Amino acid sequence: MGVTETQKLRHCKGRALFCFMLATVWESASGQIRYSIPEEMEIGSFVGNVAKDLGLDVKQLSDRAVRIASRGRTQYFALNFKSGHLITTERIDREQICGGLEKCLLNCEIIVEDKMKLYRAEIEITDINDNAPSFQREEIEIKVSETTTPGSRFPLSDAHDSDLGINSLQGYQLSNNRHFSLDVQTGTDGVKYAELVLEKSLDREEQAVHDLVLTATDGGDPVRSGTAQICVVVLDANDNAPVFSEPVYKVNVLENVPQGTTILTIKSTDLDEGINKQVIYSFKKITDKASKIFRLDSNTGELTVVGNLDFEEASLYEIEVQAHDGGGLFGRSKIVIVVSDVNDNAPEIALRSLINSIPEDSLPGTVIAFLHVQDPDSGENGEVTCSTPSNFPFELKKPLDNYYSLVTDRALDREQVAAYNITVTATDNGTPPLSTATTIPLRILDTNDNAPLFDKTSYTAYITENNPRGASVFSLKANDPDWRKNARVTYSIIEGDRSEVPLSSSISINSETGALYALRSFDYEQFREIRFQVQAQDGGSPPLSSNVSVTLFILDQNDNSPHILHPSFPTDGSTGVELAPRSSEPGYLVTKVVAVDADSGQNAWLSYQLLKATEPGLFSVGLHSGEIRTARYFVDRDALKQSLVVLVKDNGQPPLSATATVTVVVADSIPEILSDLSSLSAPADPQSSLTLYLVVAVASVSCLFFTFIMVLLALRLRRWRNSQLFDSSSVTFSGVPVSQFVGMDGVRAFLHSYSHDVSLTTDSSKSQFNFPKSNYANTLTSQQACEIKDLILVTEELNINNG
Repeated sequence: MGVTETQKLRHCKGRALFCFMLATVWESASGQIRYSIPEEMEIGSFVGNVAKDLGLDVKQLSDRAVRIASRGRTQYFALNFKSGHLITTERIDREQICGGLEKCLLNCEIIVEDKMKLYRAEIEITDINDNAPSFQREEIEIKVSETTTPGSRFPLSDAHDSDLGINSLQGYQLSNNRHFSLDVQTGTDGVKYAELVLEKSLDREEQAVHDLVLTATDGGDPVRSGTAQICVVVLDANDNAPVFSEPVYKVNVLENVPQGTTILTIKSTDLDEGINKQVIYSFKKITDKASKIFRLDSNTGELTVVGNLDFEEASLYEIEVQAHDGGGLFGRSKIVIVVSDVNDNAPEIALRSLINSIPEDSLPGTVIAFLHVQDPDSGENGEVTCSTPSNFPFELKKPLDNYYSLVTDRALDREQVAAYNITVTATDNGTPPLSTATTIPLRILDTNDNAPLFDKTSYTAYITENNPRGASVFSLKANDPDWRKNARVTYSIIEGDRSEVPLSSSISINSETGALYALRSFDYEQFREIRFQVQAQDGGSPPLSSNVSVTLFILDQNDNSPHILHPSFPTDGSTGVELAPRSSEPGYLVTKVVAVDADSGQNAWLSYQLLKATEPGLFSVGLHSGEIRTARYFVDRDALKQSLVVLVKDNGQPPLSATATVTVVVADSIPEILSDLSSLSAPADPQSSLTLYLVVAVASVSCLFFTFIMVLLALRLRRWRNSQLFDSSSVTFSGVPVSQFVGMDGVRAFLHSYSHDVSLTTDSSKSQFNFPKSNYANTLTSQQACEIKDLILVTEELNINNG
């Protein structure tokens, strides 16, 4: 192993030990943890054990449970969820991030989502010797008059080293020569300046150009260095160097100054004349960033802004300028530019954590979101105030600097407001003030906090009796202001203990729509109303319900005829008889027809009228009383037995009626009455001769039918014979239906199809002949069909004549 490789190995071990010693952590009472690491560490390097320092369970770590939020556009750190370690995600260049700051700090926030806690981590980036000293110009040309006396000094370009402390620029070295030496001085700001000192007089004729090497070294381990080539050109005598009017120029400028604005003009004088008096201005020392913002006119000395100034990026610029005349003499000065802040940056709002929905029964103080608010401006321009709409049930709290938590400040009600668009406005204190707003959507989740509510406190419905089964009675509706299943209402019937009607077999309800249906046909005469309760229950957990009383009235229908109570129909075969003395005067009450109607209202209003009487005008019936009274005196021609038919009719629509037959016997003495009653028995009917007539008629019809059958059979046999002859002659009949040619089986079927029934009745003048329709209609020609029709007409005429 060579010496170089051995030194590299020792250097790597030293860096590892240095990193281990710097990776220390402190936890303060303010909720912050601090780490220290060197710059330029490999990606994925260990920074600190966050899980251990914050007391978090490594098994429960996930990208949803714990998040790392860093300021700025670049995320330098991440959390290893398996080990709980904070690791680097980018190479960290201290000089790029912090520039010349003595202490370089990076901040990040650790958000624990499930516990809604927030921690701040501060990581200090320590410097390592990763930058070598470098000169702004690698070739320096110095013109020196040959008359220059020994001891004269010539300023050299300074080397720049971005590192700090011991790793920064420590000294200069000059290559060996006979005429020049190097003098290194340290300024009040600690910066080392190198000057070239003439030790021995120059002789242009002896040597016109001197080439020197200037080396700048730092104090790191290993030591890094940079070189610049110095070319000393020996000139003729020029004994006066340019002198600036001010050793330090200081100017204040606003950060929003327009490009092209001249902010300063430097001026120097040279007592020489001619070409040695002409002065040229140039930057001696300027950073790369400043060189892109400022431009120096080499002839006039005007300093012009050519780039964009930003107070938030840099508030101070220091530039060294020099003036050299034509003889090679230099003068040096410094320009200090102070950038003043203006309110040109609006506050920035970043959402670190957000909950999109919360239940409506969430307690006041529930955290909805974490917001990080900052303003890059300084002073009052960077002071930010956050606010939310005053009419919203939310407020902002400030747990840490630049952090706000959005929380609820009172109870929520989804039925009033189901969703919010919360506008958070951040406003700075600048003049004029600038503001930024962001909108946070929040959805309120429903809880089952509302029971279904009916439209009415009680319901009354009507249905006419004799309704069809399954008829719709009416519908009721309950509303639930909740959402989804909490608002899904189901209906059911509650059957009370005192219910006179079995509800389960009488009424049903559609559990989804609340429509009531009749399961049976109601009868007003059985019951006139049904009282029950309907329950509406939502689908929440636990479910909520409400009840309502329902009264169903049965409306009467005229479905009952009047029922005769008197005179009652005798059950022993005798005939009920009412007696009226022959000497009765007009208006004599013979009897009274008594009837009732099971209906109600006008359907039960009964009226009586005399429908039929043996002697019209002899008796009268009370229209509403049903009393049968004599209308005149009896005379000798009046029959002993009077038969009255009384019609009892209700007042329904349509009206229903019943009749009562009253037999009134007119007699003055008991023996007369008895003799008359014996003659009231019904005489036996004489034997009717109708039977004989019916037998003759049936016999005639049978003969005619038999004759018709024989004729039809002969026609069929003739056609069959002709078809056999045609077949033997090889004649083909196309278009003739097969059903027109039948054999004996067809004849039997035809005879069977034309069998007939004869129905005879006694004590009647009508008899019935049934001729079934033929199943073989296709076997008859149109002429035969006409013959059958005539036969049937003849039979009907015979029946009429016999009647």
